[in-house]
Amino acid sequence: MTRAAPTTWRSMMFVPATGEKFVAKAHTRGADVVILDLEDSIPPGDKQAARDALPAAAATVGQAGAEVAVRINRALELAVPDIAAAIMPAVGTLILPKVMGPEHIRLLAEVVAAREAALSMPAGHTRFVAVVETPDALPMLGAIATADPRVVALGVGAEDLSTELEAVPGADLLYHFGMMVVAAARAARVQPMGSVGPFADFSDLVAYRDSLRRSRALGFACQACIHPAQVAIINEEYGPSPVEIERARRLLAAFDAALAEGKGAVAFEGQMIDLPVVERARRLLLRAR
Repeated sequence: MTRAAPTTWRSMMFVPATGEKFVAKAHTRGADVVILDLEDSIPPGDKQAARDALPAAAATVGQAGAEVAVRINRALELAVPDIAAAIMPAVGTLILPKVMGPEHIRLLAEVVAAREAALSMPAGHTRFVAVVETPDALPMLGAIATADPRVVALGVGAEDLSTELEAVPGADLLYHFGMMVVAAARAARVQPMGSVGPFADFSDLVAYRDSLRRSRALGFACQACIHPAQVAIINEEYGPSPVEIERARRLLAAFDAALAEGKGAVAFEGQMIDLPVVERARRLLLRAR
């Protein structure tokens, strides 16, 4: 089965690696990426049991074609055995929490490369999603995004970052840091992950949808979630709709016809289209699954 390109990712759903009932149903939820968690949802005494559970869990959650990811722990004494357990053909991505800077990414990339080589896996098989959760790493978002070719998405951890800032994780706080993520990720040609709304609150799905709609308009591409009810909403709001896809195709056809006639801009359905508009249409089609 061909792995989906990160440019098409919309939803990323967390599942505790040892949560058997959650693992069993994860492939039915429609998430583009299922994240087997070794970090926050796993108590300290259960870390090894979670690592041991990864091969079976990865096979289960990936059976419908979702990208399988593993969120490792930040502390190096936990991260190294996490990587040793997580690197396998069935796992395509590591979620790296609390990234400290570009050197942190490069260090983990070295560990991953050694493990891939030891298992005779293709070099570069394992992708990275870098998550910044501390104030001191915020100025390095751009350097983190370009630290290694394995990095395919960048985000900030809203809850942890808010705690570090002694602030409430709401739109006022997250807008500023979210736009920093969007700018850094787009400059690095990786996916900006996140939103300007609360991450952990799934009690009001109407408000959740509204925040995602605003966030998509601001440039975010994919979002992680903790509850299955959030998945379909993310997919709808962060993915191009059939109407948008069809319009983009008509637009490109109209522009190509104009070029054939020697025109650089053309009227299309009440709008003048030129190269920037055409580029947005092309990128939208690249996101279509």
